[in-house]
Amino acid sequence: MSLSRSRLLPSALALAAVALLAAGCATTPASPAPTSTSGSDAGSGPSEHTANDIEVAWLDAGHSIGIVTWGSSSSDCRPGQADAQADGQTIRVTLVDQGDAEAICTDDLVPRATLIAVPEGVDVTKQVTIDAAYGDVSGEAILAVLESDVIENPEPVGVPSAGWFDDTGIVLLTWGSSTCPPVVEDVAMTDAGATVTFASPERVCTMDLAPRVTAITLPEPRAGDSPFPLTLTGDHLDAEIDVIG
Repeated sequence: MSLSRSRLLPSALALAAVALLAAGCATTPASPAPTSTSGSDAGSGPSEHTANDIEVAWLDAGHSIGIVTWGSSSSDCRPGQADAQADGQTIRVTLVDQGDAEAICTDDLVPRATLIAVPEGVDVTKQVTIDAAYGDVSGEAILAVLESDVIENPEPVGVPSAGWFDDTGIVLLTWGSSTCPPVVEDVAMTDAGATVTFASPERVCTMDLAPRVTAITLPEPRAGDSPFPLTLTGDHLDAEIDVIG
């Protein structure tokens, strides 16, 4: 398992959650429950990761963490949260397969993100260690200390946030129907950052407002450590946020 130092959380611009209504899904807020969605390797080159890698990124102003594993893109072959417990500044996380144990998995290797809430008692202004286990894979990853202004200005429910899990990888948190996760159609680099375009497939969605996490692979590494603007477009997810790291 590779060790990852998370990057600082972005400060998201305001996103009107009511835009989700246009997708045919009412947005009555529900209690955020950890969810997992498959990632996308749109526009990316060959991966340097293996199935033994686990990466981490801060999300939601330090209230949540995205845990990235690598494996099959099949919907029944993604990890889900089984348990997350705090032991001082260490968060011990156990992930399990969330689909049918007899599901047939595709033989590909893509990033899949799982969202966990930060347990009470963890001080995100100090170093946080993630002790994660997923099947036969286990190890530790270190999250960077969050700046106080990030913690003091959390994004409201419905506003996306994002964090780096490596130099070409971003965990993106969006809000919407729990049965209709975002589908990445394209990822393109711009002069300053990147644009992520989402598809708008015909589908029936539940009328809830749940957090969905997506692991996004950029077609090339970011340049430097300056703020990285990420433009979201399509599927009523239009917004601009900064991925800082």
